[in-house]
Amino acid sequence: MSFRTQPCTDRSLPPRLLALVFAPFAAGFFLSYVFRNVNAVIARDLAAEFSLSPAEIGLLTSMYLLSFTAMQVPVGVFLDRYGPRRVVASLLGIAGLGALGFALAGTFGELALGRALIGLGVSACLMGSIKAFTLWFPPARLATLNGWMIAFGGVGGLAATAPLEALLAPLGWRAVFVGMAAGCVLAAAAIFFIVPEKPLPGAGEGWGVAFARVGRIFGTPSFWRIGLPLMVCHGAYQAMQGLWLAPWLTDVGGLARAAMAAHLFATALAYSIGALFYGWLADFLADRGVSRLGLYKLGAAISVAAFVVIAFDLAPAKMPLLMVYGFFSISAALAYALLTRHFPPEMTGRVNTAANVAMFFVSFLCQFGIGVVLRMFAVVDGRYSPDGYMLAFGLIAAAQCAVLAWLLPMKESEA
Repeated sequence: MSFRTQPCTDRSLPPRLLALVFAPFAAGFFLSYVFRNVNAVIARDLAAEFSLSPAEIGLLTSMYLLSFTAMQVPVGVFLDRYGPRRVVASLLGIAGLGALGFALAGTFGELALGRALIGLGVSACLMGSIKAFTLWFPPARLATLNGWMIAFGGVGGLAATAPLEALLAPLGWRAVFVGMAAGCVLAAAAIFFIVPEKPLPGAGEGWGVAFARVGRIFGTPSFWRIGLPLMVCHGAYQAMQGLWLAPWLTDVGGLARAAMAAHLFATALAYSIGALFYGWLADFLADRGVSRLGLYKLGAAISVAAFVVIAFDLAPAKMPLLMVYGFFSISAALAYALLTRHFPPEMTGRVNTAANVAMFFVSFLCQFGIGVVLRMFAVVDGRYSPDGYMLAFGLIAAAQCAVLAWLLPMKESEA
């Protein structure tokens, strides 16, 4: 599809370009976040209906992350070679099929297959958006746009808490997934028919060269030093908000289901507000000579500190703590803007998806690993052991402290 639309070359964000490029991708990313977090609310329903253990719930939920992660390197190559419009629209169609299959599932295997197809189908939603932004908007506004996009995802995370809980009683989880399948089809159509095309930097690059250059990304030390806080800290946040915060709030915090959903809603709301704040503030301060790297370090440090308090259950008031954790966890997304400065424009898709490979692999390990650790402890009155949570969360907190310790001494000249 072709529009008479020109990319923005100054520092402005024209409303028409936002409507044509930003809005359609935002619809897809909104859905991807609903899918990512929906199991946190329906986990006990699935466990009851299919007689699932905590390890099976963790494995089922993490199938999204596993298939999502497996697609990141190919998605990066596809985005750089074919462009975000065609890639994201095509994959969202697969997500719709996965959602429909999940809704109709009668066995654990069918649930897992549907969940895996959903993860595969939404695997390009954020990275495709960022690729589109690098094509159509000025580099000085990428952090702002990335923050807005992640905020839309955060709204999807909000929708997967108390609002979703309110729909479950009258509709049931299967009908909700049918509706989400229809949403995928509509979002795919909007991206394919509304987003304009644009010539891609590095067009015509051979397949062998395209994949070989991914190895160059993983071999760059600054990629790991900047990227690890995103991978470990934000990856853990996704695992927590997507599954394990909900049972932790009920089993350790003693909250009823409605109160638990309200806490998840507050956490997701703080995350969305943080996404808007951090992207805008990073570009605002950068225009005035203040380092994005410094803001990245500050946010990472606060989010790690908040998670340590969560891990060892040091705060009796859970909602304020979780809101601080959600607000500052999103600071990790500044890594995307920092990382793209180290590589040429034709590699932006691969750079960001390379970071996502590791981040979602960490999320997978956390979601599945927490379930494995909890299974080592006795279940009492249907509740998982507080000691099990402390051990599992404590191991994650230790990893976060290690990557933060490597990031903090980094100088601006190295970033």
